[in-house]
Amino acid sequence: MNNLSLTLISIGLTIAVYLGAKWLSVRVASPFTTPVLTATVVIITILHFMGVSYEQYTLAKDWMTFLLGPATVALAVPMYQNRQVIMENLIPALFGLSIGTISTIISAVWFSKALGLSETIQATSAVKAVTTPVAIETVTLVGGDPALAAAFVVIAGVFGAILAPMILTLTKISDPFSRGLGIGTISHVIGTTQAVREGPIQGAVSSMAMGCAAILTSVILPWLYPLIQL
Repeated sequence: MNNLSLTLISIGLTIAVYLGAKWLSVRVASPFTTPVLTATVVIITILHFMGVSYEQYTLAKDWMTFLLGPATVALAVPMYQNRQVIMENLIPALFGLSIGTISTIISAVWFSKALGLSETIQATSAVKAVTTPVAIETVTLVGGDPALAAAFVVIAGVFGAILAPMILTLTKISDPFSRGLGIGTISHVIGTTQAVREGPIQGAVSSMAMGCAAILTSVILPWLYPLIQL
């Protein structure tokens, strides 16, 4: 099988599995049936038994990753529809988002350092909470690995989508704006898909938080990361 055929089959398989995962998430509403989580597990399993390596799947992945940019921009629609609510709470939201973003970067790097992980992994972990296109570009500014950054982003997003709603509920945080802000700040697009399922305000605020967190990370990471390493 040539590379083009394998790439097209991989893309078709990925789309089919994701549609199946999305159908499952509608039938069984749970953070554990988040489409990205279930689709990832199924795709990895299928590729393993097909004997398709990650390197062989990379071209298909690159084609699909290219579409992340337009997909991310599309999240501006619910933000616009709920712009009045966002503007009314903009100042406290930006303050909380800034604290959350900075805390996420510092805790990720310090935790990696405490485990004795390499400097490359420490740098890469700093961008785990922002969306993939931004993470891939930003991580190079601090000497991280773009490919590893993409993996970290997916892992952080999946765990954020699963655990964040549960933690917010356990801590009795029920305000839609607060829930959307927390989920979007720590788990970018994947978490935002879960926030959208909770309600339009949660989805809109999560989209805003995700975008602002990406911008803030891009701006502060080049000077914050060296300070963390001192």
